[in-house]
Amino acid sequence: MGARVTRAIRNFNVEQRAEREISKRKPSMAPKHPSTRGLLQEHLSQYPEIEEVVSRKDNKLLSLLRDVYVDSKDPVPSLRVKEVEPQQELKEFRPPIGDHFDKNIMDIPKGKITVVEALTLLNNHKLSPETWTAEKIARDYHLELKDVNSLLKYFVTFEVKVFPPEDKKAIQSK
Repeated sequence: MGARVTRAIRNFNVEQRAEREISKRKPSMAPKHPSTRGLLQEHLSQYPEIEEVVSRKDNKLLSLLRDVYVDSKDPVPSLRVKEVEPQQELKEFRPPIGDHFDKNIMDIPKGKITVVEALTLLNNHKLSPETWTAEKIARDYHLELKDVNSLLKYFVTFEVKVFPPEDKKAIQSK
């Protein structure tokens, strides 16, 4: 129902509106800056023949302009270059580590880890940093040592701490 109303409003009086737009006066050139206008008036008063030269149409130049035709074509290369398809780099994969992984993930590219593995290794490092060192993590998960160091430095797992209320008036949780 709404489309009918919209179409009726859009098509209302189309011919008359189009005719009105076509018959409007064409846009004039942009106004000149006041300082430029004064300079132009001064220059035209000194040399009145310039206005006549500027407004006159030169038929010779117009005919030359009509004869101009530009046709461009790409240059043909002298040697045909064979299109070589880049060979896809063979990626090395590793199996997921741990028993709580997604069943859809079968292979993980070397140098990458899943979210579950990242959380696991961060938690292991937090609980026992002397056994789960950056070198051991890099070796086990096939990662670069600088990436593991950055991971251990800038990422931490969530930690929930519950502080006992110091006030006796504090509301006890149930």
